[in-house]
Amino acid sequence: MNFDFSEDARMVAEQTARLLADHCDARTVRSVLDGEASHAAEAWAQLGGLGLAGTALPAEHGGVGAGYLPLCLVARELGAAVAPVPFSSSVYLAAEAILRFGSAEQRSRWLPELASGALIGTLALVESAQRCDAASIEAQVTNGTLSGRKLLVPDGGLADIAVVIARSPAGLDMYLCDLHDNGVARAAVSTVDPTRDSATLDFAGSAVEPLGGVADGDGWQRLDALYDRAAVLFAFEQLGGAQSALDMAVAYAQQRYAFGRPIGSFQGLKHIMADMYVALKLAESNCYYAAWALETDADDLALAAATARVSATQAYQLCSRDNIQVHGGMGFTWEFDCHLYYRRSNYLALQLGGLSDWERKLVAATRRAA
Repeated sequence: MNFDFSEDARMVAEQTARLLADHCDARTVRSVLDGEASHAAEAWAQLGGLGLAGTALPAEHGGVGAGYLPLCLVARELGAAVAPVPFSSSVYLAAEAILRFGSAEQRSRWLPELASGALIGTLALVESAQRCDAASIEAQVTNGTLSGRKLLVPDGGLADIAVVIARSPAGLDMYLCDLHDNGVARAAVSTVDPTRDSATLDFAGSAVEPLGGVADGDGWQRLDALYDRAAVLFAFEQLGGAQSALDMAVAYAQQRYAFGRPIGSFQGLKHIMADMYVALKLAESNCYYAAWALETDADDLALAAATARVSATQAYQLCSRDNIQVHGGMGFTWEFDCHLYYRRSNYLALQLGGLSDWERKLVAATRRAA
């Protein structure tokens, strides 16, 4: 297919890049890494103030209504800057779940504030460190109150509301929970990437409401549909990070000299960077098709999302790892920024399930298509 992003979408990407250059530079990222701040608050405020958090949300719900193609490019810029903001949790997951499955009242109540960045949302799913499937969910809703524990909730320490997967008499359902409720306790969790907030959430009789107004037992099917859409946006974040890691490696190889020559002229490093480039371009091709499938709600969205997710995960992990190798001993130091991308590549690889989960999804989607 012959596909490219429009000039309007590219203008949104350029605006995002300028915003991040002004409010989310390496010093800001490192301040969050060092524990001086929970996230890049000014960058998050600017993303909301310029409407970027509401890029794909309809205008009647406080969004811009520009669609998913510009949002994909926003995601790529966020990945390129390793931005420590709760954008993915709030926009790709919480806002998208409410838009897709919420009632009219829930959409009108929550989406405008999510679109402006005034509220931060998240998705609370995982309950077991060993597996994450429907059988592992034990959180229970009884008479409108939620009890249970959710592990590794992304941006769980920052979020104001959560879409929670829990059991009802009808089965598994999605519920909306105000995380400022007295029945919610939060505990910070350390991960490979301290620039991204993670927390354990304990619910002890917390008030919740079914997403959509009725508990009908369709929660896990809705989660699959939500993940297919979010996977495309996560893949673009990974694509942006992989590109930055490759750019960093090339720049260092051009300026670092050994034996009177730039190290980029050595065959061993040429091969490493060529492999990085090939992996990146393969992921980019798959991501572009997935962006089109997301925008058009194509029949093969599940296949396109899994393909993009697998290739982008592989590309980001390869590029961030080999960027360290190109830098040699300096690549392992705290002072160089290589580890920022390596940390983020591993953090993003575990969002929405790990690489092996998406490889299984890819196999299943391919079989369905055949």
